[in-house]
Amino acid sequence: MILKRGDGRLWEIDFLRGAAIIIMIFFHFLYDLKHFSIIDWCLYSGIIPYLASIIPSIFILFAGVAITISYAKYKNNFSEKQIRIRFIKRGSFIFLLGLIITVVSYIFLPDIFVVFGILHCIGLSIIFSILFIKMSYLNLIFGFLIVGVGLYLKTLTFSFNWLIPFGFLPENFAWLDFFPLFPWFGVLLIGISIGNLLYTNGKRKIQLKDLSSNFFVKPLCSMGRNSLLIYFLHQPILLAIIFLLIL
Repeated sequence: MILKRGDGRLWEIDFLRGAAIIIMIFFHFLYDLKHFSIIDWCLYSGIIPYLASIIPSIFILFAGVAITISYAKYKNNFSEKQIRIRFIKRGSFIFLLGLIITVVSYIFLPDIFVVFGILHCIGLSIIFSILFIKMSYLNLIFGFLIVGVGLYLKTLTFSFNWLIPFGFLPENFAWLDFFPLFPWFGVLLIGISIGNLLYTNGKRKIQLKDLSSNFFVKPLCSMGRNSLLIYFLHQPILLAIIFLLIL
């Protein structure tokens, strides 16, 4: 959702996304190795569960920041209707990628396939953000409220399953890559508020030295610019490597 380099790309956001991509690939590779009994490590103790929480938090938080920046840039060139159409198209595209992951995961992992993963969540959140984008710092309040509701819903179970995307979970619900709108849409709204604070009118308010050409920073920035593509492709590549290992 962040604008292309020629339109004022912000290297620090690309860098953080790239770092999150590295952590994500590492965690998913460990999970896949564990799932196929290649390793016998406990992935739910120590630092690893914290990494599993940090990764999506960075992606979704900065998706909110990016929405703020994009909206500020679009305002100078498009009408409100045109901006809404752009957001709907972008959100729908990301949601469609999520549906593709759902189908592929169902083929290979039918017992724990991806029902509503991070791409589903970000896609719908971009569309819903149209209703909140002008609320500026109020999004911080709405964001924390939604996060709080989501955390509370995690302690409950329900007798129906048609509100699973919102975090209303039936008993014994266990699926891969699950990111309900409560609490994660709240994280995106917090990102929108942070974007308004740090990138007013789409411009950085705090002066930072440009490190985008640094030997260590540049590769991560490149990964951050292509985070959506990498996220979409990394799991099939990891599974191909694992299948080669177990043949």
